[in-house]
Amino acid sequence: MSSYLKVLSRKRTWTPTPVDKGVVVEGSESTLKRCLALRTLELPVKEMLQQGLEKELPDDPGVIPSLQSNMNDEEKHDQALQFVIDAHGVDPQAEAEAQKIREAWFADPHHPILKTAILERSVFFCLLPFFRFNGDVGIRTVASDISRDEQVHTSIHAMVAHDLGLKPGASLNRLRKATVHWAMDQLSTNTTNKYLDKDFWLRQSDNLYAFGKAQELADTQRSRMPAFFETSAVNLPQYG
Repeated sequence: MSSYLKVLSRKRTWTPTPVDKGVVVEGSESTLKRCLALRTLELPVKEMLQQGLEKELPDDPGVIPSLQSNMNDEEKHDQALQFVIDAHGVDPQAEAEAQKIREAWFADPHHPILKTAILERSVFFCLLPFFRFNGDVGIRTVASDISRDEQVHTSIHAMVAHDLGLKPGASLNRLRKATVHWAMDQLSTNTTNKYLDKDFWLRQSDNLYAFGKAQELADTQRSRMPAFFETSAVNLPQYG
């Protein structure tokens, strides 16, 4: 089997559903709104993947169906995050600033698939754990489902970048750092809760960018997720 299709086979089918507004971790409110504003990067990922499909790709029969599957996921992620917005509302200033960040990602000259690989690995994998540690039941559930897809995405897009010999330059590194810094900038530092510590999240992005993993985020693998018996049915996505 194609190495790309082997990775793709790890996906789990799910359907987003509306969520209720619950209680989030105190001190995370404004940062959650900024992270949610960055949902504006979900559909650009789809567009960048489409741009990548129009360029030279690795000689593997699984590349195109894998990229197309990932493109379809972005609309689902956007819908799931919009359900969270419907429940929690938006910060208008954050929404406007996030649009400028979106434009910066489009403007960067790197290969579009390399941009998606860096964006998902070193930005999304900071935002999603932040949701899981600080959000309410609906936010945590959405983040968990998107994270499963993104694990597949990052593997596939990194494989494409590797097979094409693509490497990020200084402009892409600056862009991912600026994006995470903006998202977490309203947090304090040296707090008693590391998940509300700005420096903690900046460090995770640095590690994800440089090494592809962040050891300090190992807790996301066992973070408390809502049990079905304690969760309103409205907050549970449809699986299968």
